[in-house]
Amino acid sequence: MVSAPESPAESLFDKLWNSHLVQAQTDATPAIIYIDLHLVHEVTSPQGFDLLREKGIAVRRPQRTLATLDHSTPTLPAGDDGQRPYITAQARRQVQTLRDNCHEFGIELHDWDSPSRGIVHVMGPELGATQPGMTIVCGDSHTSTHGAFGALAFGIGTTEVGHVLAKQCLLQNKPKSMRVNVEGKLAEDVTAKDLALNIINYLGMNGGTGFVIEYAGEAVRGLDMESRMTLCNLTIEAGARAGMIAPDHKTIDYLRGRAKVPQGDAFDQAAEDWLQLASDPEAVFDSEITLDAADMRPTITYGTDPGMSVAIGEPVPLATNATQEKALQYMGFEGGQAMSERKVDVVFVGSCTNGRISDLRAATEVLRGRRVADHVRMLVVPGSENIRKQAESEGLHETILAAGAEWRLPGCSMCIAMNGDLVPPGKTAVSTSNRNFEGRQGKGSRTLLASPETAAASAVMGHVAGVADLETAQEVA
Repeated sequence: MVSAPESPAESLFDKLWNSHLVQAQTDATPAIIYIDLHLVHEVTSPQGFDLLREKGIAVRRPQRTLATLDHSTPTLPAGDDGQRPYITAQARRQVQTLRDNCHEFGIELHDWDSPSRGIVHVMGPELGATQPGMTIVCGDSHTSTHGAFGALAFGIGTTEVGHVLAKQCLLQNKPKSMRVNVEGKLAEDVTAKDLALNIINYLGMNGGTGFVIEYAGEAVRGLDMESRMTLCNLTIEAGARAGMIAPDHKTIDYLRGRAKVPQGDAFDQAAEDWLQLASDPEAVFDSEITLDAADMRPTITYGTDPGMSVAIGEPVPLATNATQEKALQYMGFEGGQAMSERKVDVVFVGSCTNGRISDLRAATEVLRGRRVADHVRMLVVPGSENIRKQAESEGLHETILAAGAEWRLPGCSMCIAMNGDLVPPGKTAVSTSNRNFEGRQGKGSRTLLASPETAAASAVMGHVAGVADLETAQEVA
């Protein structure tokens, strides 16, 4: 009897890709893959719904689509007249258009009155809509966040939003695979944001282009789920298509009991299946790198892409090419300058990168018993209504307000500055968000990306600083 040939070893990415193939890729045509979950918000979805109307068709599987309001939504409460302070009439129309489209096409929308409304990449996991083994898409580049659960998750364009609504499938060329191993343990003061910035610095902002990255190693396994979401969220900033981390018991514990996961015995069976989702030991990656966690330190960016970063306390690097020269000129830095010389005008804690409860707790601990510098405006914006309520039940908002910072309603806020939360021209912001491109947080704004702890420390000191600098200054005083 001739034994059947063994199946080739597969990576986690291979397993998810192959299990969702509707039609294989050929030399002439992309693959067709099935999409398990489609997340939509008010900014990138209108064209997709218009496509359905033009074609006279319905949403293929409305139960596989989940909508929320986040990008254009004001983070200040409604006025005495009951009107919410939208920054423009267009922002108000975007929100109303999503409401109308969801009503017309039978899609679940987390509107202003939903206790679960929030940033799309925060509320999806909170609800348990994000699950291991899924394919997940959204008209938003930071959909890679959901890969923290062992899902294949990536952003799509507005035309593709329409395709998924219509067919629940998507045309895709298969990316290459990369594994980033981070061995050893991170120091206590090194966060997932610092880790991500270090990886992007190593790869460069285009180093992951054409790849899906799987994160592995002791340091990655040691991260909690919210930290894993931060790491995967920033994958796109290295140019990669998606980031993934294999599910483990931390994943299961996070998901247990959430609204949209199976319940009871069905959850236990699902958990058994989810824990099988891992790269085979013999799996071969197109690229593989290994980094040492001991080399990671609290980090902040200085340029105009997330790959331009240095450890806190290190000077601004000298420019070695025209791109770096242009970045330093825009940011108002000189090579060799001490980062601590930079006065900080605005601090933002929030976004789908660092707007979760653990992020708010971390920033609050730095602020506790201290005051934000007089010249600094600090906004703290929870990532969802659930996080806002939890933070307020713990009294975090009281500490934040007592420190002189602003406590806001959930939304994308200053991350993308579509709702009126802006950094003025020429001013410097230390931000826990994900992008520091020219004008990202307002025309002429200068953005330094950092962890919640570093952001809070900078707010108190009034210039670029880490928690260690804050503690040293306090001892001297």
